[in-house]
Amino acid sequence: MQVRHAQGVHNVAEEKNPNACFSNDLFDAQLTPLGWNQVENLRKHVKACGLSRRIELVIVSPLLRTMQTAVGVFGGEAYVDGSKEPPLMMENVGDSNHPVISSLNCPPILAVELCREKIGLLPCDKRRTKSEYQSMFPAIDFSLIESDEDIWWTPYREKSEEVAARGLKFLEWLWTRQEKEIAVVSHGGFLYNTLSAFGNDCHPNVKNDICTLFANCELRSVITVDRG
Repeated sequence: MQVRHAQGVHNVAEEKNPNACFSNDLFDAQLTPLGWNQVENLRKHVKACGLSRRIELVIVSPLLRTMQTAVGVFGGEAYVDGSKEPPLMMENVGDSNHPVISSLNCPPILAVELCREKIGLLPCDKRRTKSEYQSMFPAIDFSLIESDEDIWWTPYREKSEEVAARGLKFLEWLWTRQEKEIAVVSHGGFLYNTLSAFGNDCHPNVKNDICTLFANCELRSVITVDRG
């Protein structure tokens, strides 16, 4: 299953002014209060329909808004003082005024650079250091993040075809995982460009559905089949 992050402060700013995305004030944009409400609604949905019990692994883009979304939707309940397990998210991460989130009774969450948003130029798509994130999200697994600093981000914007190629590389890596029920929490641009590479042999209506942009905090179920 694939999930786009909930509403971030950059989404609101860009709706008012398309050039706002170039502002350093939006560096590694966090969720808005509405975004957290979207997270809570999706959390209730995945619990009510049983999805939360089936998910074996959550893969998340290592940016603040996606990790907030991932732990809010798929994480444990409110953290209990004295618990021996590290929390998924500390209190008030990203000025969220959100309480600590427990890592109990939830699937492991793994940060993966390959499913990041289109890289470069925009401060909102640049990540913090790995060590900063580890202090914010103690129970997220950052072992696949090779560099403390963000060496992926450049002053030049990644092209759509480059995002699509990175998306295919991500899917090839995903095939190497043993888990069968996996949730991927990522970004609108990454998901759109990755999925647009598929469905060319399908009915136009199916292709259109595949290539429809994700709304904030939208979840879609995707079944991948190896035709080889």
